[in-house]
Amino acid sequence: MPLTDTAIRNAKPAAKPLKMFDASGLFLLVQPTGSKLWRFKYRFGGKEKLLALGAYPEVGLKDARTRRDRARQQVAEGEDPGQLRKIDKLLRRTATDHSFESVARAWWQNWKANKTERHAEQVLRRLEADVFPDLGTLPLSTITAPMLLSVCLKVQNRGAADIAKRAYQGCSQIFRYAIAHGLTDRNPAADVRPSDALLPTRKVNHARLDAKDVPELLRRIDAYDGSPLTRCALKLMALTFVRTTELIGARWSEIDVDAKQWRIPAERMKKRRPHIVPLSRQALAVVAELQTFRNLSEMVFPGERDHEKPMSNNTILYALYRMGYHSRMTGHGFRGVASTILHELGYRHDLIELQLAHQEQNEVSAAYNHATYVPQRAKMMQDWADHLDGLRASPQVQPLKAA
Repeated sequence: MPLTDTAIRNAKPAAKPLKMFDASGLFLLVQPTGSKLWRFKYRFGGKEKLLALGAYPEVGLKDARTRRDRARQQVAEGEDPGQLRKIDKLLRRTATDHSFESVARAWWQNWKANKTERHAEQVLRRLEADVFPDLGTLPLSTITAPMLLSVCLKVQNRGAADIAKRAYQGCSQIFRYAIAHGLTDRNPAADVRPSDALLPTRKVNHARLDAKDVPELLRRIDAYDGSPLTRCALKLMALTFVRTTELIGARWSEIDVDAKQWRIPAERMKKRRPHIVPLSRQALAVVAELQTFRNLSEMVFPGERDHEKPMSNNTILYALYRMGYHSRMTGHGFRGVASTILHELGYRHDLIELQLAHQEQNEVSAAYNHATYVPQRAKMMQDWADHLDGLRASPQVQPLKAA
């Protein structure tokens, strides 16, 4: 039965909190202290949640129902009223202080939602190191395009042209966020393009060997006299051509020897989508060798000091340096070598791109492509491993049947 003003006024506190229900999720919580608090119970994302709607008598029954109806409408529109409340509080706190740093931190909290933790922390550290010291305390309305460029030129002058360009682009995003939330009415970064004042940046091409140099590389990997774990990492990198961070972060739970697959979860992939790596006979042999080094750690390539963390990101790079490939080959270079040779051998471009886990233009199909053409990719990966065996045995590139 719906609540009435009389029932609410006459409600007496008890030893335990008392709930007096109205309708459609609205109820009055009568505390043992005598306070009467409005609450709205709703479900969002499969979970039951509570939203505070104020205290009686400051918020009367009619007003509480109005607030409940507004929250129900937000749920119907796919919005979480509790989350909207948090965002509104953040914006209201920011609105009292429109300094660049306060708005930038609010932007960062919103922007980092679908970014990796490492990437998000890098962006925040760059703002703290390069932008906040000069612009952080200034009100948004006082910042001009020349001021933004001045900050970025300082970064460029220390030899970091690419970071300078990213800093300018980041400032532009912060101002767009401020405009969207009514904190300012213009974006000074839009008045000037980075190319108008900053040096152009070149796309970085990771050093990699020509196909003719691969046989010698494979033989040097086999003869590598450093850590056996590093040697296995180099072998598996050559056989699977995954990204370095994906390799060193491998966990035993991701490897299914029976299915001959390595399933990398979305949170560890650059594109935030799961990825299947078919394992050839040669790759499984490396996995078996790695099993002999396995300790209690879940990491396939544990760090030397902390086994619960992966080996250093530079381990493979320094091993290549040690083998004589400084400035000639990187861990990422294995991907370029594999792509070049597989294309030359006639394999389909889409199979190669899928195995490289590259971005698809069609985002809808990309969401499902981690399991696309797995049998065909498994055959390609086995042929690739066999081809590497042939290269290792001879300095001449061995012929391989057309894909």
